[in-house]
Amino acid sequence: MRPISPPVTPPATETATEAAAQPEATRETATAPSRLPRAVFRRAVRSGVWKRGPVLTGAALLLGLVMLLHAQIPNRLGSLGSLVETFLPWFGLFVPVLAAGALWRRSASAVIALVLPVTVWLSLFGGLLGDKSASGGDLTVATHNVGADNPDPVGTAHDLIASGVDVLALEEIAEDDRAVYEKELAGAYPHHTVQGTVGLWSRLPLSDTRPVDIATDYGPLADTKPADVQLAGNRALRTTVATDRGPLVVYVAHLGSVRLTPRDGFWTGSRDRNAQALGEVLAADRSERVMLLGDLNGTLDDRALSGITSRLRSAQDAAGDGFGFTWPATFPVARIDQILVRGVEPTGSWVLPATGSDHLPVAAGVSW
Repeated sequence: MRPISPPVTPPATETATEAAAQPEATRETATAPSRLPRAVFRRAVRSGVWKRGPVLTGAALLLGLVMLLHAQIPNRLGSLGSLVETFLPWFGLFVPVLAAGALWRRSASAVIALVLPVTVWLSLFGGLLGDKSASGGDLTVATHNVGADNPDPVGTAHDLIASGVDVLALEEIAEDDRAVYEKELAGAYPHHTVQGTVGLWSRLPLSDTRPVDIATDYGPLADTKPADVQLAGNRALRTTVATDRGPLVVYVAHLGSVRLTPRDGFWTGSRDRNAQALGEVLAADRSERVMLLGDLNGTLDDRALSGITSRLRSAQDAAGDGFGFTWPATFPVARIDQILVRGVEPTGSWVLPATGSDHLPVAAGVSW
């Protein structure tokens, strides 16, 4: 008989090697997906998309910070803060410019940095992009800086009558044009008052009318001027309109002009003084329903008007369509003509067609 051979077993070293190799392969297969994002990230970093466009990235971040911290920009140097706030909505135009540059440079960091200015701009002005007007309203009002150099006051008066509003405020009424407006508007508005360079025409009765001191005459000689001289230069009034829903206190104001000059920068001295004085008057008025109509020579973002805007709200913001820019009439870039209210609900706000003035008139409807 042939002897039986013992079973052949693999060498121990070979078995151990295979056993060790099998878990390693399994481990590599299991960890491959987790390594993929890191590989993609490293490849993206090496490709330079995060390193491109550092200037664009910095500009996007700076734009967002300027809009976010506009109230912190000092006014000590040429009223820089007020200048920025006057044109704050237009800063949004830099976003598509920077976005186009970021895409052209294929800069991922610049694209991500643009999230900041976009978010800030939408938080500040996104609410103005839609139409918030509603139908109806108990009273319609309008205000218009008719312009002292208006070449056609008769045509301007007729244009304003055609608006059909119940109460109409005019600012910057030239002495030579006062009689023209009084004559042309008398048929549509039987009740009116003119106090210096501002006036109010109404289909409803007026009472308790008086000029309002907004520190127009300023300085050591201001109190020495005769009363008629002071009234001639008066730029604000207060009156009460008798409505079916009760009395409505109406202020008409024309704050001081602003100037942009190489020497003084954005000069707002008289405007700021007038705004502060008017804010104090409004704070002292405890009437339930108050309305301010006029040319404030400033946007509602301007910190100089905070004494006014903290006590009244904008009809345009509450019930308008868009930004409602009013100046200059040929190409409006800012809304400096305002309708502000307290105690009544705006139902609509709109800009009226151009007249012979360099301002556009604005109108609003309110309800009780």
